Amino acid sequence: MKLQAAIDRRSLQETIELAKKLDPIVDIVEIGTSAIKDFGFAALKNLKSEFHHAEILFDIKTNDEGDYEFKSGYKAGADILTVMGAMDLSTLKKTYQVSQDFHRDMFIDLMAMKNQQIAPLMKFNQAIFGLHHSHDSSSNFDATDSVAKFHETYPSASRIAVAGGIDLKSAAALSKQNLTEIIIVGGAISGADDPVQSAKKFMEVIK
Repeated sequence: MKLQAAIDRRSLQETIELAKKLDPIVDIVEIGTSAIKDFGFAALKNLKSEFHHAEILFDIKTNDEGDYEFKSGYKAGADILTVMGAMDLSTLKKTYQVSQDFHRDMFIDLMAMKNQQIAPLMKFNQAIFGLHHSHDSSSNFDATDSVAKFHETYPSASRIAVAGGIDLKSAAALSKQNLTEIIIVGGAISGADDPVQSAKKFMEVIK
């Protein structure tokens, strides 16, 4: 299992500094949607060259212009880019083709999607399928149960990521379940008093 640490709602300098601190510890550093919107690719394009261990995910949540956005994101140094699964299938076909051309990964965000919408996406068999509980949602989220149900419904989806209030307890449960490739942790790491120590604790739990 891999640990992805998400960084959001910080200044550009703070984002870059924290990303570099987390690089030797976590598997994937996520530059969150707020940071992408605040600073853009141009401000982040040199970050990858300063990394020595972790992959970088830009959470761009592509909705349209898939070819352009994915090419731009990969050229800016991203190893993984995100696209919203609920968008037009032609957009996902384009982003998937670009990811294959660049030999990088595509992350399909399944936020708020129903089964009948998800089924056609199984053709993108090398993509990461992200079970993503909405930040604005007031409903409860059981990560292990969501993963189990998704795996039962879509056994061909071999790459599963999960996000939404993941703490040490749920991380341990997901690790024991052994169905998830990536757990995504936001506030419990980036919002901690000591993000580095918090990331180390998560790594101990899942490894």
